[in-house]
Amino acid sequence: MATLIQDERIANDTWQPLEGGATRWLAVGEDGFVPALPDDADLIVPLSLLKARGPELLDRRGRTGVVLEPDEDPATLGSALERIALVAVRFPKFGDGRGYSIARLLRERHRYAGELRAIGDVLRDQLLFMKRSGFDSFGLRDDQDPDEALAAFRELSEQYQTSSTQPQPLFRRRSREEARAA
Repeated sequence: MATLIQDERIANDTWQPLEGGATRWLAVGEDGFVPALPDDADLIVPLSLLKARGPELLDRRGRTGVVLEPDEDPATLGSALERIALVAVRFPKFGDGRGYSIARLLRERHRYAGELRAIGDVLRDQLLFMKRSGFDSFGLRDDQDPDEALAAFRELSEQYQTSSTQPQPLFRRRSREEARAA
């Protein structure tokens, strides 16, 4: 089980991914019924399941989260995004940077304010950059030391570029400070 880092602390994960994949929850069983969704659990579901059973998922007592794969467009969430408490973006391998773009789109274009979680091949060396892209929780890969990973957030005291968390570049921040001092 992956270690969860949330808001730069090791945290307990209360979310449950649906077991068996989306096809289990979309298929009609031998008895002619589609399996019932747990009513009060906080569930993370694949996008395909959210599309197929969205009203049922979103009207439950428990919270609903969705997993976005790197080739899925966050715009397909549409108005449901307002009712989704968690968006988990999968990083299938270390070198796949599409998840960073998805995070920026969710935070900046779609104004998503809920929990944004990086999952999959998430390594310590990526955490600061993921945070700057808009992620606020991280499911570390099992071979990563969580205490060592927390140090990644404090390695750089200043960044030059803009980000989801810092909309002004360093030269603008400094010129604003100089104007205030004058």
